[in-house]
Amino acid sequence: MPGIPDFVENGPWWWLFAALVCIVFFRTQATYWIARWARAGADAVADRAEAQHSKRARIARRFSGPTMAKAQAFTERWGWIAIPLSFLTLGIQSLVNGGAGYARMHWGRYTLAMIPGCLLWATAYVVVGYSAFKAFTMSPWALGASALLLAAGVAYLVARRRRAPQDAALASSPAEGS
Repeated sequence: MPGIPDFVENGPWWWLFAALVCIVFFRTQATYWIARWARAGADAVADRAEAQHSKRARIARRFSGPTMAKAQAFTERWGWIAIPLSFLTLGIQSLVNGGAGYARMHWGRYTLAMIPGCLLWATAYVVVGYSAFKAFTMSPWALGASALLLAAGVAYLVARRRRAPQDAALASSPAEGS
């Protein structure tokens, strides 16, 4: 059919879509529960009298009180909008989902808000990712250029990582002639 991408008619796109939905669902649930666990641990440390001056207790006190209560109320009220929309962003998704867990958003509401986001995320990755894959495999020049860019990026990161200890040593050495 004209106008419909080849992979929709002939490819295994539904398997890819289902796998991506499962991956993002479990990853996002893990982010929520890890943040919720961290909040429980921080609250437990803050409640112990012997640990009132520890670093963890100071952090727990910072993330508790009236401000955190307001954040929790905001998340309960508006999280159902922010959570699905966060799946369309880069870098904010984990922050929003972790924030919902840390603010102790009700799990049922969180999961109901998260499911449309998972579907949006999987749809975007199937359409953009699979289309890009098909475009690169159809053109050997595009595939070769992508491989060269990837190799250059890896070489740059490896060189930067090797250079970091030397740069830190130079920065920490005392200036000559002082």
